[in-house]
Amino acid sequence: MKKYSILFITIACLSAFKSYTQESKINAANKDYNSLAYKDAVKSYERAAEKGYKSEEMFKKLGNSYYFNSDYEAAARWYGELFAMDSAAGSEYYYRYAQCLKSIGQWDKADKIMDEFNTMYKKDSRGKLYKENINYLDQVKANSGRYTIEDAGINSKYSDYSAIVHNNKIYFASARDTGNFSKRKHKWNNEYFTNLYEADLDSSKVKKIKSVVNSKFHESSPVFTKDGRTVYFTRNNYVNGKRGRDENKVTLVKIYKASFENNKWTNIVSVPFNSDNYSTGHPALSADEKTLYFSSNMPGSFGQSDIYKVSINGSGGYGNPQNLGKNINTEGKETFPYVTSENEIYFASDGYPGLGGLDVFVGKIEDNGIISNIQNLGSDINSPKDDFAYIIDPVTRKGYFSSNKDGGHGSDDIYKFTETRKLKCIQNLEGIITDAESGTILPDTKVILYEKEQIKFTAVSDPEGFYSLPAACSKTYTIRTERRNYDKKEISVTIAALNGKTNVSIALNKSACQLIVGTDLAKCFGIKVIYFDLNKSDIVSQAASELEKILVALNENPTMKLDIRSHTDSRGSYKYNETLSDRRAKSTMQWLVSKGIDPDRLTAKGYGESKLINACSDGMKCSDEEHQENRRSEFIITHI
Repeated sequence: MKKYSILFITIACLSAFKSYTQESKINAANKDYNSLAYKDAVKSYERAAEKGYKSEEMFKKLGNSYYFNSDYEAAARWYGELFAMDSAAGSEYYYRYAQCLKSIGQWDKADKIMDEFNTMYKKDSRGKLYKENINYLDQVKANSGRYTIEDAGINSKYSDYSAIVHNNKIYFASARDTGNFSKRKHKWNNEYFTNLYEADLDSSKVKKIKSVVNSKFHESSPVFTKDGRTVYFTRNNYVNGKRGRDENKVTLVKIYKASFENNKWTNIVSVPFNSDNYSTGHPALSADEKTLYFSSNMPGSFGQSDIYKVSINGSGGYGNPQNLGKNINTEGKETFPYVTSENEIYFASDGYPGLGGLDVFVGKIEDNGIISNIQNLGSDINSPKDDFAYIIDPVTRKGYFSSNKDGGHGSDDIYKFTETRKLKCIQNLEGIITDAESGTILPDTKVILYEKEQIKFTAVSDPEGFYSLPAACSKTYTIRTERRNYDKKEISVTIAALNGKTNVSIALNKSACQLIVGTDLAKCFGIKVIYFDLNKSDIVSQAASELEKILVALNENPTMKLDIRSHTDSRGSYKYNETLSDRRAKSTMQWLVSKGIDPDRLTAKGYGESKLINACSDGMKCSDEEHQENRRSEFIITHI
């Protein structure tokens, strides 16, 4: 018995020691994770997982550690373990898991997760975009095959990315040269900090910019003014030897500005809209250099990072940063903006439907500043990994982009390209308008094309009933048809993603109310009576809502003329009823005139009790309902 007791105590002690060891590993991993040392955190978490330890928090952090380092295959494994626990993972984990599954080619499973995501988080724009672009792979395919791409010739086995061309030189960020003695690594990914480098175009000879622009922390994403005297760039929060930290002791990134004076870069300053408590980065200049675009997660952002713009004043000051809005920004990451002289904005995003990771998209900057017609650039540029930092010369159609896709030299590489065909998909929406019952063609039918309740185009069917409207590829529209004596009809249509034609023929049903001479519009619209205050001719609000129907009919049929007739029941004197109904008819007419209807199109008369429609005349005992039948307004079409 004693022997078994000793054995039990020994096993218990070992279990306690094992539990303590496991807990210490998790605590160490959490400490690394919270300090953004993801590579180190992974080692401790995975050792715990190998020993059979499971927890929702650990699987989340394991997946995130790989996801933040763009290792989507490993991230998918641990997010899969998280979802296997049947826990309430949260919206971001659904989306990240779907992104990872797409990246490793598990499209059906990714779509299933996205369907669940959209069902559970209906307000998230990423789910809405997925549903609105359910066939987004068709657009990706349609936009592919437009580039010739090759290695830029300046890559190393380290991270190289974010190229910009200025004065026949290419400038970019690289982690290749870390010094001979002090090699500093970033805990996030165990890679060296990046500095700015340059090379002559079409040369593989690269040199580090010898300037105070480069520090012992990260620098990237430079953009130069045309005169070469100003550069904006991204750097960790570090200037004049001082390192800034947020409330969690993390050093974020900021946009800095430097001036070129006496043949060297100097006067490095932080732009005024920076903060220690949020990041700003990846600056880009508009063609007129009056606007600076950038990425940030500052307060007011919709997602993990949004694209903003800020005006640059003539005095060198800045306006207030403006979020570009939900037309471009999602709950995910929008970053690395680039704006051309053609008012195109290129950017990287993981919030729009793509191939996995960051994809490059392009949108049109409208005159009012709204971003429209956002499209995926296709599978030449985009891959299952991260693709970003796209720039293009709008004249030569040559440019560069960065990617960590398979087959490169390092974790990120720079590629150069020539766009052989511009991204322009031309579609025509067309069809025949016919009578639904007889099949007769219907000319002169108005066709209106709406996009999200905004009218985009209108047309009228020709003598053969044919209509034709321009349309944007992959867009979803509403087609509305209007024709006299036919019911209005609305149809939703999604335009194809390829050049060509989308055919939508429409059959219309005859209206129960025919707009011909003699028709009473009151019967058409179910208007039994126009209400007035008791014994008065002032129109009350309820009557106004009914008259709106008549007003619409008059506006839609500008040649129509009406005779307005007002009737009473037999209660009250004959003369009083005649006078009261006449005042009411004329009051109705004046209301329509006040709304813009030409008085020459209207006549009005009161008939009192002279045209009763039942036997309820003077002396007859009738119910209120029977008297109500005689109290009516009529709007008789006299011309059409």
